Amino acid sequence: MNNTPLKKQWIAIVAVLVITAVLGALILRDKKPASGGDGHGHAEASHGEEHKDEHGEKDGHSEKDGHVEKDGHSEKEEHAQEAAPAPTKGPHGGKLLKEGNYAVEVTIFETGREPQFRLYTYVDGKPVDPAQSQVQLTIERLGQPPQAFALAKEGDYLAGNATVTEPHSFKVKVTATHAGKTHQMGYEQVEARVTMTDAQMKAAGVDLGTAGPALIGSTLRLTGEVKYNSDRTVQVVPRLAGLVEEVKASAGDTVRKGQVLAVISSQGLSDQRAELLAAQRRLSLARTTYERERKLWEEKISAKQDMLQAQAAMEEASIAVQSAQNKLASLGGVAASGSLTRYELRSPIDGVVTEKRLSLGESVKEDSAVFTVSDLSTVWVEAAVGVRDLGSVVTGLPVVVKANAFEAQANAKINYMSALVGEQTRNAVARIVLANPKGIWRPGLPVTVDVLIEEKQVAVAVAADAVQDLRDWKVVFGRYGTALEARPLELGISDGKHVEVRAGLRAGENYARTNSFVVKAELGKAGASHDH
Repeated sequence: MNNTPLKKQWIAIVAVLVITAVLGALILRDKKPASGGDGHGHAEASHGEEHKDEHGEKDGHSEKDGHVEKDGHSEKEEHAQEAAPAPTKGPHGGKLLKEGNYAVEVTIFETGREPQFRLYTYVDGKPVDPAQSQVQLTIERLGQPPQAFALAKEGDYLAGNATVTEPHSFKVKVTATHAGKTHQMGYEQVEARVTMTDAQMKAAGVDLGTAGPALIGSTLRLTGEVKYNSDRTVQVVPRLAGLVEEVKASAGDTVRKGQVLAVISSQGLSDQRAELLAAQRRLSLARTTYERERKLWEEKISAKQDMLQAQAAMEEASIAVQSAQNKLASLGGVAASGSLTRYELRSPIDGVVTEKRLSLGESVKEDSAVFTVSDLSTVWVEAAVGVRDLGSVVTGLPVVVKANAFEAQANAKINYMSALVGEQTRNAVARIVLANPKGIWRPGLPVTVDVLIEEKQVAVAVAADAVQDLRDWKVVFGRYGTALEARPLELGISDGKHVEVRAGLRAGENYARTNSFVVKAELGKAGASHDH
């Protein structure tokens, strides 16, 4: 039996076993720790030397993975820290910030109080006494210097020492030291902010303004009504009873002084005219008699006494004519030029017929106000002044009158303050005489009257039209780079053009001055949240 093949197989098996044993020994030697070489407690090679010498696998990662270890963290982990993910929600509903086994939960508590930072600390996911940590918290808002909050223990949390003002839109930086180790953590939250480039703002008609000092008048707003200027309004009365034969003007017509408004047939006027005619004829006869008697006296044919009697009769007739003319003039009649009963009712002033109270064929009385004619080149504005404001509102103060129904305003002054207070209204009346060259101020029009009480220099002011209502705030939209963010304001006095800013915006900050409602609309589209 030939055993040569069998021997070759055994030789090959033995060779494989020997090679395997040698390789195993080499691997075990490579993995043997390098520490304790001299028995004096020296540490092993530094991380820098270890990375320099290593070229194989380490902790399951080879060099070909491209993530070389550095100070216990791979480059991949370093990049993950630089671009930290959004914090998760903590047990108290806040932002849970983690670094290693340590965590801080940042909350903004505002139930029944002004918003306050409250921080909770954890180790290995379990709450720990916050007094064991030294924590600092700083926020950074757009366009404002950083604000640091001092934190003190209250119960199981650290409480901030200041109110977290709205909007809650800022970067939060937390530095916490626990068990000798310092942790740097943070997050950013955005609220009431939109992004608009310069081109987008120009297309929307949004112009920027700069908050700064201004001279603002302190104003008192009154409600009022436009009325006829009573000094330039007349009631046209016939002063003679009669029958209406013609009506030549209607309400709304513009008339000139002396223009005929209506014609009335009046028997009373006829009597007056007849009396005048009789007096005129008597005067004519008396004048002729006097002239004859005077010539006869001059020729010494008649006595002087006859001439003097004729002269006295002529003067009496002249007086009677003058009396009849005055009576006729007082009735508004003129000398007869046809029918003695024709009475022409004329406008006494230039103006507009505001009321007509007669019609053709109607019988009117001598005291009936049949027309009202008003000169509307000026009107009165009468505004109610409450008793508490009587000490501030005086004659001569400048005012701005604004129409409630349309865009119109005019500058004027208070011309009159009533000396009495109404028994029912408990108000006095301020009267303004308003020029009305275009006729836009119609009697009966409701208006508002802004009375300038005093002027005051303020440190920071913005355009009144830029202020918008957002939630329960009065805001303007500050401009920071390409961002527009709501700035809740504490407002002071206003004159309708500018409004004082007592808090919320600093001098020099830019804001959306015109068409700020567009920014508010964009904010609504963005669905800005109130995220804590």
